[in-house]
Amino acid sequence: MTSPFARLELLLGPAALPRLARARVLIAGLGAVGAAAAESLARSAVGHLVLVDFDEIRAANLNRHPFAFHSTLGEKKAAAAARFLRDINPDADITPLALFLDARTAPQLLAEHPCDVLIDAIDALNPKTDLLLTAQQAQVPFILTCLGAARRIDPTRFVAADLAASHTCPLARLLRKRLAKRGAAPGIRCIFSTEPPGASAEPVMPAADFYVRGRLRPPLGSLHCVTAAAGLAAARETLRFLLEPPCPTPN
Repeated sequence: MTSPFARLELLLGPAALPRLARARVLIAGLGAVGAAAAESLARSAVGHLVLVDFDEIRAANLNRHPFAFHSTLGEKKAAAAARFLRDINPDADITPLALFLDARTAPQLLAEHPCDVLIDAIDALNPKTDLLLTAQQAQVPFILTCLGAARRIDPTRFVAADLAASHTCPLARLLRKRLAKRGAAPGIRCIFSTEPPGASAEPVMPAADFYVRGRLRPPLGSLHCVTAAAGLAAARETLRFLLEPPCPTPN
C-alpha cells in the first residue's frame, strides 16, 4: 500500500517525515479551532499528540466541530478526537485527557507531558493566561495561542504574529494586559483575525446546553469555515516551527 504520507514526502522531502514523527504537540482546548488543528497535524504525520479538554460534544457543536456528529453527541471531545485521529494515523501516539486547565492543573500537565509545541486553543481568559504562563515557566520551546474566531465571517483574515503585535481582536487585548500584569516574558506566538468581530444574535439554545465550569458564558455566533481556518493556521504555524530549518526538498 502507498504510504499515507507519500504526498507529504513529495512536498517536504523524506527528511521531514522522521522529524515530524518525533514531534510532540500538546493541544489545549478541543473546540472547533483546536480540533481542526489536531486533525491537520495528524494528517501531517506529527507523531505525538496530547489532546486536552474537559468538555463534551453537544448538538451546538454540529455546525463547526470536525468530530461532532449525531453519533458522537455526549462523548468527551478529547476521546472522540483521539479515536478519529488514530484512524487517520494508527502509528501516532495520541493521548486524550478530559482535564480542566487552571493554575493548579496546568503545571502537572506539562510536567507529565513535556512537548515541543503547545497550542493553546482555550477560549476562557483565566485558564488561557494560567496555561501560557505555566508553559513559559516549563520552557516549552514553542508556545502558540489561538485568539478569537467567533463573530467573524471571513476565513482569509487570520494571520500569525507575535502576541505583542496582535490587534483588532478583543481577546488579544485582554490577554496581553493580563499576561503583562502577571510578568509574562515576550515571545508567545498567536493566530488572530484582523476582522473586527461583529454582533451575535441572542442565544437560542436552552440553558441545559451550556456546558461550562465556573462562570456561565453565553454562546457566540460562529461559522465553520472561519473556525477551521483558524485551526489550520495554527497547524501551519506549528509545522513551520517543527521543520525549521527547512528540510531539503527533492528536485
